[in-house]
Amino acid sequence: MANWKLIGGIAGGVIVLGAIGNAVNGDNHHTASASTSPKTASAATATPTPTSADNKPKAATAEKKAVPNFVGMGLQSAQDTAQAAGFYSLTSHDSLGRARMQILDRDWKVCSQSVKAGTVTATTTKLDFGAVKLAESCPAHDQTAPSAAGGKMPDFRGKSVKAARQALDSSTSITVNDATGASRWVLIESNWQVCTQTPTAGAKLAGQPVTLNAVKFGESCP
Repeated sequence: MANWKLIGGIAGGVIVLGAIGNAVNGDNHHTASASTSPKTASAATATPTPTSADNKPKAATAEKKAVPNFVGMGLQSAQDTAQAAGFYSLTSHDSLGRARMQILDRDWKVCSQSVKAGTVTATTTKLDFGAVKLAESCPAHDQTAPSAAGGKMPDFRGKSVKAARQALDSSTSITVNDATGASRWVLIESNWQVCTQTPTAGAKLAGQPVTLNAVKFGESCP
């Protein structure tokens, strides 16, 4: 009888342990279900980029405005006015065709503009101002730069030495002389005008050296 009690006690213990084990396993299973893999965060809502029919992004449309009248303004004032109106693509050139750089804009005044005043155009349009120094008179028309297009020697008479040099191929050998015979150095070539040249205007350019005889602007050619 004692043996049966012992067996019964062992069996009861096994049942109790099994119940405890099931309870523990049940909690573990429940815990795992509750702590499933973290949810993926939803993407932030963004304003879609406008696209064309072929799904390519559309380019931003440039604003259009009327171009102000810049003629008669100082070059610096013209540039400030243009930018205030929304035009930021600006350049300038020497209206006298001497190829001078507009280093100090306040020393120059506007004679012409590449886009007529009052024209409505995109604000991305480049505006080119033709200018002369304050003490100079504006020409009736901008002086065109000489060109060696076609392989022929341009007529450089009256043009600046700098403009002449720019018209020729960069490999050209060029000699510049003081036409007065005083042997002055031609340091700032935009301040000197050509009196005579070799080869003569119209000659075929075939890599031959070029000689320019010049005097300062304001002086008379001998």
